[in-house]
This record gives sequence, structure tokens and C-alpha cells, in this order.
Amino acid sequence: MFCVTVEFTIDPGRRDAFLARMKRQADASLSLEPGCRVFEVWVEDARPDEVRLHEVYDDAAAFEAHLASVHFNSFAADIGPMVRERRLLTWSRRL
Repeated sequence: MFCVTVEFTIDPGRRDAFLARMKRQADASLSLEPGCRVFEVWVEDARPDEVRLHEVYDDAAAFEAHLASVHFNSFAADIGPMVRERRLLTWSRRL
């Protein structure tokens, strides 16, 4: 398994648009990618400009396929203007 955590800081006032687009991305990843096992979007109302993703793939190759997908590239272009910061962490071994 291969785990990915992505932390976004969103421009103020763009949360609703970002979350709507993120929901479509999560649904597409789960339905179109056989190697995507988990795609969760986490928010905290006390920190409205922060969004965290928790994704699990079969392996690193499945994550690379995710990054190369048409739906991911469309998503990345759509959210670009909404994002102030992005931090991506990968985890390759579960205890």
C-alpha cells in the first residue's frame, strides 16, 4: 500500500468552490482508478482555509497513474487559483 497526505491552505472566500471541486475529484479518483482504495477529504470548521486529503493506493505506480490521469490534471488546473499553499507527504510502509 502507498499512502498520500495532502494539506491545502485555500484563499479566503474560496472554500465552497474548492470543496465542491475536491468532491468531484475524490469521486472520480475512486470510481475511475482501480488502484485508488481511499480518498478522504477532511475539514475543520475552526480552520476554514485548511483542507487535508488522505489517500491510499495499491502502490506508488497507482499513485503515479493518478497524477497522470486526465481528471487529476483538470482538477489541478481548476484549483490552482484557489490554493495559497500545498504540502504533499507520501508514506510507503505501514506498520
